Amino acid sequence: MKSAVETLSPTRAKLTVEVPFSELKPSLDAAYRKIAQQINVPGFRKGKVPAAIIDRQVGRGAVLDEAINDALPQLYVQALQDNDLEPLAQPEVDITRLEDNDSLEFTAEVDVRPTLELPDLTGLEVSVPDAVVTDEDVETQVQALRERFGTLVDVDRAAGEGDYVVLDLVATRDGEPVEGGEASGISYQIGSGGMIDGLDEAVTGKSAGDETTFVSTLAGGDLAGQDVDIAVTVSGVKEQQLPELDDEFAQMASEFDTVAELTDDVRVRLANGKRLEQAAQARDALVEKVLDLVEVPIPETLVTSEIQARRQNVEQQLAMQGLDLQGYLDAEEQTIDEFEGDLEKSARDSVAAQFILDQLAKSQEIQVEQQELTEHMLRRAQQSGQNPNEFVKHMVEHNHVPEMVAEIVRGKALATLVESATVKDASGNVVDLKNLRGDGTVGEPEDAAAEAGDSAEVTDSES
Repeated sequence: MKSAVETLSPTRAKLTVEVPFSELKPSLDAAYRKIAQQINVPGFRKGKVPAAIIDRQVGRGAVLDEAINDALPQLYVQALQDNDLEPLAQPEVDITRLEDNDSLEFTAEVDVRPTLELPDLTGLEVSVPDAVVTDEDVETQVQALRERFGTLVDVDRAAGEGDYVVLDLVATRDGEPVEGGEASGISYQIGSGGMIDGLDEAVTGKSAGDETTFVSTLAGGDLAGQDVDIAVTVSGVKEQQLPELDDEFAQMASEFDTVAELTDDVRVRLANGKRLEQAAQARDALVEKVLDLVEVPIPETLVTSEIQARRQNVEQQLAMQGLDLQGYLDAEEQTIDEFEGDLEKSARDSVAAQFILDQLAKSQEIQVEQQELTEHMLRRAQQSGQNPNEFVKHMVEHNHVPEMVAEIVRGKALATLVESATVKDASGNVVDLKNLRGDGTVGEPEDAAAEAGDSAEVTDSES
């Protein structure tokens, strides 16, 4: 077999493959055996029909079609390997010449992974915001801890900000009940938001037994975006009573003996959290800087499919929250054109970042150990809430293991960028991002790569 490659663009190649008939013999023999099992010829047992009889009965053309269809995938893969091409999609294949008992020639056009010339990416410098923990931050966390141990007590007064009310709700439109628009015994904290627009105003100042009606716009469902009447009955008002902030509380709510020790621990935890935020900000800043330094050609077909996948993911997430895309855009005060523009930019940046990380990993000959793969899949199972054994089985059966390996490799490549970079905060201090979790890494490398690539997947067409 001979093959040649023509570069149509940095991300598009055309293979021309010539195959002598001698190399097609195994596929021809298999084609004759298959057809022999499918036809009945008087005087011959099924499956034992000679090739010459098959040629007369079925036609040599049918045999050639069967043989070529069987041989093409392997021939195509061999041509890719011979020319060191990494496909990104299924090829467009054309049979350009077929001379029986002589040769077969075909072409295959396919989007391929671009070869990137990376500059020296070591020692890049980026800046991140200062990691400042204020007294107010500490007080907020301590207050949240007190609220976890608080108790709700019935009160005989009007409800106010921060109180809990027990509600019965009925939604109607033009006097007709809204499907799924009725609920009873709901506990709601006034001021927490996130339930129904206008609810806080409606129930503030109401006591147990009071009723009121207000108008609200539905965020999801068949009537999303339409106004409905909400009848609400307050069946109870509760006040949250918090424990005193003293040493006794510290001993009850933590492993510490005093409030001072508890507060110091909260401050340390907040500081670590701020440093983790800095690590994420540093990764994002480094990826942005690298994207500015490296021009990455991307196949438009890949961009289109990535945009479609991202849009579908957004719509699915909104649907799970009872929202639609237009309602989300209205809430964000964003036009559809702005949304589509942001979607395209994030898709292009994501794919480009992964191409760069893949090239960096290749140049550094980054490898993945079996233990790393196992731990990564277990983390993915935990994140998705699936049984680890079932998750791993699914990954193996559906050939997703190469994707898992790619995530780890990209994560390691990104980790090398972070480790070699100089990161300074807004005050000009050098930020040490190592050993944030006691293991010498800035979080989980592969998870960091997923964040940097915004979870886009760029895989070979054979993976």
